[in-house]
Amino acid sequence: MTRLRLVGTDGATSLCELREAPGFVRPQHPLRSRVVYAAAHVVPQSWAENVPGAPADIDWDATLGFRHHLWSWGLGVADAMDTAQRNMGLDWKATAELIRRSSAEARTVGGALVVGVNTDSVDRETISLDEVIDAYQSQLAVAEEAGADVVLMASRHLARAATTSADYERVYAQVLGRASAPVILHWLGDAFDSNLAGYWGSSDVGVAMDTVVRIIEDNVDRVAGIKMSLLNAESEVSLRARLPHGVRMFTGDDYNYVGLIGGDETAHSDALLGAFAALGPNASAAVQALDRDDPAEYRRILGPTEELARHIFASPTQFYKTGVAFLAWLNGHQPAFAMVGGLQSARSLPHLSEIVRLANEVGALEKPELATQRWHALLDLNGIS
Repeated sequence: MTRLRLVGTDGATSLCELREAPGFVRPQHPLRSRVVYAAAHVVPQSWAENVPGAPADIDWDATLGFRHHLWSWGLGVADAMDTAQRNMGLDWKATAELIRRSSAEARTVGGALVVGVNTDSVDRETISLDEVIDAYQSQLAVAEEAGADVVLMASRHLARAATTSADYERVYAQVLGRASAPVILHWLGDAFDSNLAGYWGSSDVGVAMDTVVRIIEDNVDRVAGIKMSLLNAESEVSLRARLPHGVRMFTGDDYNYVGLIGGDETAHSDALLGAFAALGPNASAAVQALDRDDPAEYRRILGPTEELARHIFASPTQFYKTGVAFLAWLNGHQPAFAMVGGLQSARSLPHLSEIVRLANEVGALEKPELATQRWHALLDLNGIS
């Protein structure tokens, strides 16, 4: 049996037994009990100028291949909305190209796809509310021209420009009024982006929730759902109970997704999760269990993965995508452990080692022997033997 070499925060090494891949089976039919999107990352050319501030130079074969991997497991792809890459190396030019290419690829396999619309096509940090509206609408046009469904992302520009909840209501009403199909709204907590503190016009979650509900109720025919990423299950359940009929709650809670997706006697959340980009086969197998009305099997498969997700999304949470890209590399979905903006350096070797240990325990190493080979080569490169 192959053994995995691990490294602790004190530099000491240890060994653990490598487990076999769990043998999850791809679905033969579309997943039906939950709507599930995985927020996929982009893969840069490994030889490109992947340093902070450099424009993204994307390896399109690996990037689109990873989306086909997720679609093959019955998951939808949430694209061009990864908050750990947009504003952190993925510029608007590359984002627009990603939207067009992913939309075209999705049509070839009938894959579900939503894409992020934001205001980051504007370079200036501070703009007016009218300019926020124009920037949103400009990106909305790109997404709709590509034929993609839309997630209306939380905007740093709007957070800076708005002074009251009424400002948010005006901006969202005008942008939603231009959408040709219902969109998913996006509530991102400041754990992911400190620039979004006080979004919706208040740092009080209850007051902010009132604003969100008013926006949805006033534009209910234009809103398909809301993705909530506050890492607070209680707040998500509270808002979920207030949503108008037909408006979905998409959990973005990478700490508490098992219970939120599983639901209670009254409701459940659907999913739009960065964690599921790292756990595609596990997520698919768990939702297949729900499709068979087997909640115990669902929890058996997905329950143990929350510890891994919590580690990947540990503070500083905005660097979570380093762990997702690391697992994609270990599992053979990209040729190098590289990220736009050089963000592969955002996590330490002991942090990555814990990802390896936990992924091994929960069956998230799809090709265990390959993962071991690559991980040990990385340790050797860093002088850890």
